[in-house]
Amino acid sequence: MWQTSQKDIALKNLRYLLFCLAGLGSASLLSQSISAQQVDQSGFRQYLSQVRGKAISQGVKPQTVDRVFASIKYNDRVVRLDRKQPEGGSNKKIPPFAPYKRRHVDAARINGGRAKYRSLRSALTRIENETGVPKQMMIAIYGHETNYGSYTGNFNAPNALASLAYEGRRRALFEGELIAVLKMIDSGVPQYAITGSWAGALGKPQFLPSVYLRLAKDGDGDGYADIWKSEVDALASIANYFVNSGWRRGQEWGFAVNVPSSLSRASVASKIKAPRCPRVFARHSEWKTVAEWKRLGIAPQRGYWPNDNMMLTLLEPDGQGKTAYLLGSNYRVILDYNCSNFYALSVGLLADAVRN
Repeated sequence: MWQTSQKDIALKNLRYLLFCLAGLGSASLLSQSISAQQVDQSGFRQYLSQVRGKAISQGVKPQTVDRVFASIKYNDRVVRLDRKQPEGGSNKKIPPFAPYKRRHVDAARINGGRAKYRSLRSALTRIENETGVPKQMMIAIYGHETNYGSYTGNFNAPNALASLAYEGRRRALFEGELIAVLKMIDSGVPQYAITGSWAGALGKPQFLPSVYLRLAKDGDGDGYADIWKSEVDALASIANYFVNSGWRRGQEWGFAVNVPSSLSRASVASKIKAPRCPRVFARHSEWKTVAEWKRLGIAPQRGYWPNDNMMLTLLEPDGQGKTAYLLGSNYRVILDYNCSNFYALSVGLLADAVRN
């Protein structure tokens, strides 16, 4: 209430000042802007009444919806943050990977990951044995998402998701997540658990509410999947996400390679257009076996190959003549967590560095 009243006073003072300096026309324009904001809040409340009916039809108690919605207001900041995200259009120039790698696979993150690896080794080993997801891969996701839990966001999730849903560009996604977080609250999840990123991602692994409802795991046996305060629960939940996305036990995510200048990129280009994240997958070659890549002169930087029958795809994130990567099906699982080649490569490389 204090912030709202202060904002109202500031707007009134600004309107008066503009009136004095520029005349009635400027004041009139500002009045129209204020009216637009008021209409927007009115439309927002009308939209919430529609979501209320949908949430109740999906089993959320009416009193839960009413209690949560009573304090929600349209948040323009989260909408602005969402609009800043890359749309993935073909006209956008792709930046080089190397600077991103330096920022996200740096000494601090590697050392932090190794410390977590050592302190949580017992739990990590147990989860790896149960799921097949390597210890270092769980740690790498944890480190990449929230820097090992040091920041998880300070946005009220229902407020952020309602604002993003109302804005409309991705209404189906955010409205579904809004109803999912209402289900979480209805089930007794505490207040601290509904604070997260501007996009509604929650806890140490940054799960969207619908993902929490489907895949969060109780890793420490206390009966509650607390991805906010329990590192073991968070890591078990990450592993469960990977298993659900098709992680293959004992198979590498990928590795760095050198590509000969003689390789014809056109001859290995993929002819398949991916229905999801097409710009991400458009950068991958067609799938070939290790034996086939050998015959084309590809050489692993580490000096050894996996099994000759393993299927791999080629990615050159910094262009020809730079370090390239051969990537397996488990790389696609990392992409399922966040559909970005830079993200997935950084997670894989951080995992390798933590293990070493």
